[in-house]
Parts: sequence; structure tokens; C-alpha cells
Amino acid sequence: MEPNAANFVPLSPVSFLARAAVVEPDRIASVYGERRLTWREVETRCRGLASALRRRGLRTGQTVSVLAPNLPELLELQFAIPMAGGVLNTINLRLDAETIAYILDHGESRLVFCDAELTPLLEEAFASLGRRLPVVLLEAEAIPVEAGAEGGSVSYEAFLEEGDSEETFGPPEDEWQAIALNYTSGTSGRPKGVVYHHRGAYLMALGTLVGWSLPRHPVYLSVVPFFHCNGWQHPWALALVGGTMVFTRRLQPELLFAAIAREGVTHFGAAPVVLSLLAASEHAPAAPFDPPIQVLTAGAPPAPAILERTAALGLEVMQVYGLTETYGHVSHCLWREEWDSLPPAEQAEKQALQGVAFPVTEEFAVLDRSTGRPVPPDGATQGEIAIRGNTVMKGYLKDPETTAQAFAGGYFWSGDAAVVHPDGYVQIRDRLKDVIISGGENISSVEVEGVLHQHSAVQAAAVVAMPSEKWGESPCAFLELRPGAHADPEEIVAFCQQRLARFKVPKAIVFAELPKTATGKIQKFRLRERARKLAADPA
Repeated sequence: MEPNAANFVPLSPVSFLARAAVVEPDRIASVYGERRLTWREVETRCRGLASALRRRGLRTGQTVSVLAPNLPELLELQFAIPMAGGVLNTINLRLDAETIAYILDHGESRLVFCDAELTPLLEEAFASLGRRLPVVLLEAEAIPVEAGAEGGSVSYEAFLEEGDSEETFGPPEDEWQAIALNYTSGTSGRPKGVVYHHRGAYLMALGTLVGWSLPRHPVYLSVVPFFHCNGWQHPWALALVGGTMVFTRRLQPELLFAAIAREGVTHFGAAPVVLSLLAASEHAPAAPFDPPIQVLTAGAPPAPAILERTAALGLEVMQVYGLTETYGHVSHCLWREEWDSLPPAEQAEKQALQGVAFPVTEEFAVLDRSTGRPVPPDGATQGEIAIRGNTVMKGYLKDPETTAQAFAGGYFWSGDAAVVHPDGYVQIRDRLKDVIISGGENISSVEVEGVLHQHSAVQAAAVVAMPSEKWGESPCAFLELRPGAHADPEEIVAFCQQRLARFKVPKAIVFAELPKTATGKIQKFRLRERARKLAADPA
């Protein structure tokens, strides 16, 4: 028996939108200030956008780029571009112009949707690229911009009018067809182009409903950037449950807290650095949220101290772990009933684990890279996280050699060193490249950072290797202090000496703003460069 149209339909998250328009037609899909759109209105607009893209000549498999902060238009483009057969490429808006030019060229983008505020950055990118692309401007009515001249710019709403909202679009011909092109964070070297397929995006959205126990009609605050794994696949998942996505444009704590209170937010996702900012903000409510707000955090292992502070704020945080290459989460730290009786500090330590396989992740293992065998669940033996499943990327665009290396032995190798505890929960010890080897001893930068976050003055911490004549390498800590707080290096060292083995205590303390990607990941390659310079010239 062969599959046919009756029993085999290519999977695509675009189908969730058609269902939302039928099941939840009058439910609010997006909120931006006073502007509100229902799921029926969003679906109609998406068909118009897809039609306009086709009329502009977009063909299946061609890339369309987006350079904008989180706005309602991005929710629409998340559906409309793949609906038209295109490949959605949402670009990190904190990148420099040269890197943006590289992405536009490498991904062979045909058209760019750009927030009007970011047109100067895009113009720089075009200058670096040596050519221009057609541009559709978002928010153009609010910010004066010269449009319609060289380069063919047009406002978003005018572009929408070019299409026919009555036009219909079916599923992709092949569920393996590319749906999105996401570039790695650029924590080291050139970002790599990660290609997603429709099947993986569909399954990841379903997995999110189960893994997060996402109920019907959640009110979701849009914090996770759309350029990070397509907003962790949450926009697609929300369509399945008739959720409402609340936008604030800028991620300032006062704006986020105001939106939470005004719209009755129930869920959001955020990197640990954002949670830290919220917990430290003077705009935080005096009483904890009741009922608690459900939060997913990812992007870097959260320090237990941060989780303890956010719990006191009424944020019920679940740590999830994943990579750009895996559509986002591949594991989650499911709460266990036996943790209920633990003191808050110990509960926070448990919450900081990377946990167990996410629904639809076929295999989430910690393997000895040399033998390919699982490490024992003793909480001490270190291996590398390896992943297998339908939510692993197709591969790196135009880079078959790196793709083959990443998929060696039938797994995707994460580059993260981890252990497995007796209860089966996985815990990251470090990025393999971030392990500090001092006098023959391995030091986990994550462990040292966790201790530093316990200090009341510390808002963010990053520990990297500093060259040492005596030890080969020694820990160097870069610290960002909380607003109004003060600390000196001697105080920090003494604090660590009370909590860490002597060889793990940082030998240098630097107070500075930490360089971060827009997803909250600390750019340790920059800090390693600073540490090397400090070692060469301590003065």
C-alpha cells in the first residue's frame, strides 16, 4: 500500500493558522498598544501577504528576510512567508551591518521586511553588500522615512494591498521543504545558516503544547526574539490553542510589567539575563504574581540564585535547553513532586538542571564522544550532549563538511559537556570550549558563575580562561553589578573562597558590562580576548 492524498498530508505549522481562523475566529491573536487583531483577521492578512509575495515573483525555496523587533507584523510573516513557499529568515537586529550583509548574501535573500527605525542599519548592510534588495517597511507611518525611490521600498500595509486575501494556499509539496533559515548567535566566528523544515516546525509546536502544558487561550508576552529559533516556535504553537500574543516593541522592565498587568499575561519565555533584569527592577510589583506566571527560560544555564529571586516574584520558571540547530528546546526540567518539600535555594538548584527529553525529541543523551556510549548516571562522569530526532535541522546552508561533522555517528553533537544524575536528569557543566583546565584540573565556568550569582551585588557573571604561566589557565571573572550596588575584587574573592575549592576561585575580577547577543547569550569569545590581554599586560 502506498500513501495517498487521503492518508498522507505533508505536515506544516501553517495549517495551524487555518484552524485558528475557524475554531477561534474572534479570539484576539495579537495586541500592540491599542491595536488588536483576531485570528480571523490575522489569517486573512496572511493570505494577502502570501499572495503579494507570489505576485512579486517569490518562488518555492527562496528566502525572505526580516529585520525588526518583535511586532504583530512578525507574527503574520511567520505564517505568510512559508504559506507562499518561501523560507523565513529573521535576522538578529543587534548584528553589525557587515554580518547582516553576509547573511543577506549567503541566504540569497530576495526581499527584506525592515522596521523603519532600522533602515539606517539596513542601508549600511546594502553598502557592504554592494547591491540593494526590495524593501518593505514596518511601522513606516510612525517614523518619517524616504521610501519608494532607489531600492523599491514600500510600506507594509501598501504591500499587503498588492495581494488577494481571497487566494488560497495548500500545504507544502514536501514536508522536508525548508521553512526557515536561522543563523547561529555568532558567539564565535561567522554565523552558520541553520535550515529548518516544515515537519520539524510542526512537531516542535506540538511538543511545546505538551512539554509546557500550554492551556487553551493563554496570554503570551512576546519577549523571546523572533530571530531566535522563530521565537522558540511559540508563535506557531499559540495558533493551535487560540492564544493571544502581547507586544511591547522594547523589552524594558517597566513596559513588560505594565503589559503583564494590563493584559493579564499568563505565559512568556525569556533568557536568564532578562529574568535577572525583571527581578532587580524597581518597577517589579510589591506582591508576587497570583496566580504565578508560567515562564520558560533558555539560552544559557540559569544560576540558581536568579531562579530563587524570580520565584519570589511569582514567576514559575521551567528551564529548557536547546540550540538553534534543534529548533529550540530538546529538553526540559520537569518539576518532580519530591522537590516540593525542599528549601527554596535547593528547589532553585533543581530547577537549573537541563532535565529530560522534550516531547518529540527522540533521543537526548550524554555520550562519551570517544566510544559513543552513554555516561553512567552518577552526576560526575562528563560526556557530550547528543540529540536525535525530527526537530534537528536539515543542515548548515552551503556547508556540507560542517554538517557532516555535526551529524557524525547519527547524532547531532551539541558541543555541551554534561553529566547525568541518578534520577536521569541531565546537567550541563560547560560548553566544551569553555572548560578551564588549571594545573591539570577541569573547572566548570558554569559552576563558578553559579556561585558568583549568589552574591547580592552581582547581576550577571561570566567566567573564562585566562592564560597563566604557573597553571596554564586560571579562572577570570567578569561581573556586571546590580544598579546601585558596590563590591570590590577582594570581597568577591573572599565570597568565592567560602564556597569553592581553592583552585576554582577566580584569580582575576573585572567589573564591566558583559557583551551579549540579542538572545541574552554572553559573548565569551570577546571576554577571552580581554582576559588574554589582561594576562599579557596586567597594568
